[in-house]
Amino acid sequence: MATGEDLRRLTRTLPRASEHLIRDRPKFRVGAIVYAALSPDELTLGFGFPKEEREFLVASRPDVFSMPRESDLRFNWVHGSMPALSAEELHELIIDAWLMVVPKKVGKAYLESRLPGVTP
Repeated sequence: MATGEDLRRLTRTLPRASEHLIRDRPKFRVGAIVYAALSPDELTLGFGFPKEEREFLVASRPDVFSMPRESDLRFNWVHGSMPALSAEELHELIIDAWLMVVPKKVGKAYLESRLPGVTP
């Protein structure tokens, strides 16, 4: 089970990432762009995800993932159930969401520092 603290621990390691409390919701962003957000009870995670792939993700695990509300379908966004996610899944989803919003050179440098010899 992934927790809000797991998310915070990870996002603290990401260059240019910051956490903000907006309308009682923890939001994680790079500059003004939000790449992840928690519900006030920290049971639902919203995160950046490619629009063209989200229906497949939701269909593959409907017990874990769901589409955002209709007004948010224009964004690259999906919801996930924190209790149903493992810490490893959370890590992968958040890194991918962060990579969508951070400058490519920053993402590349981060990945190379974590995985020496691997080019993203």
